[in-house]
Amino acid sequence: MKRLTLGLSALLAATFLATSAFAAGAAAATVAEPSARILRMEVAPALYELVYSPAQDAVFVASAGGFGEGAEAGRILRLDPRSLEKKGEIVLSGRAFGLALDDAAGRLYVGDTTSASITVIDTRTDAVVGTVQLAEKVTTDKGKPEYPHNFRELVLDPENNRLYAPGLAAKDSALYVVDTAALRVEKVIPGFGAGVAGAVLDAARDRLYVSNLQGQLFVLNTAGPELLATAEVEGDQLLNLALDAAGERIFATDQGNEFIDKMRADVLPNYKLRGEGNRVVVMDGEGRTIRHLPTGAGPVAPLVGGERLYVTNRDDGTVSVFDTKSYELLEKIALPVHPNSLALDRERNALFVTVKKGHGEKGAESVVRIGF
Repeated sequence: MKRLTLGLSALLAATFLATSAFAAGAAAATVAEPSARILRMEVAPALYELVYSPAQDAVFVASAGGFGEGAEAGRILRLDPRSLEKKGEIVLSGRAFGLALDDAAGRLYVGDTTSASITVIDTRTDAVVGTVQLAEKVTTDKGKPEYPHNFRELVLDPENNRLYAPGLAAKDSALYVVDTAALRVEKVIPGFGAGVAGAVLDAARDRLYVSNLQGQLFVLNTAGPELLATAEVEGDQLLNLALDAAGERIFATDQGNEFIDKMRADVLPNYKLRGEGNRVVVMDGEGRTIRHLPTGAGPVAPLVGGERLYVTNRDDGTVSVFDTKSYELLEKIALPVHPNSLALDRERNALFVTVKKGHGEKGAESVVRIGF
């Protein structure tokens, strides 16, 4: 069972990190073709998350580099937010996947699931100022050393000097709480079920929301932090979360990955599917479902900006744009091959998207700027 658990853990992490997912069967919609408002630039291989820094007026993009002996190093790219031209890069000793930005403090946190660590960068000097080792390897029943969890999302809580890193496993996921002042793991909270995945902070209400791939939404207070409640949601694969603070709503991408459903059945044989996937589940702060929004195949990253909800549909090769008041689908923007992560320049109303190549394709992947 342990071998299966670790294998599924790596697979579930790859749902977000790989170039494509396995979802099928999405809602039909009018797709907008590329136009003058869309700028696309190939920048580096193996792109993952990106963030926009108003303080630096720059887009920071994670490039994992390559894998295996002699592979290209991971790095953080600094891009001009208007032209997407590369203005600098920070070469890392490891890989780069998830990002969290503390713009006021000038710190960028870079997650590396391959080493279960977080690298801390000073964005004002582009210098690495520290590393946090989240976990150490344990020996499996096959005698192979493995990290107990995979790490994909990072959520910053500047008010409490903390960073939250969901640790994904097939059955026994956990939440790692990092002290950002001391740069050390403060505590590890167990009990997050199969495939902990998404996380989002509601700082105004002192709440942290965490989701997994067995249809659960966990509500924690940030004072402890401690778990307050677990909601059973009308969705199965709650991959990523976005918050509408004003409307007290949470948007979760329910990916609809058939292969993950099959793998989940091996470790949770009594689990009953609750939905069809390929949609966004809209919830209130207690996890009660308000609405389902059909998306393209394989929705990954949701992002709320003003009265708009943006969603990358990786298998569909599109970005969906919804009105958050009426829930109307306003448009779907074609960005083949696999749109992945999102960031927003709220002042200029410009959306940034990482777009990954197809399975097996090599070379530089793209960052896209969309003007609204």
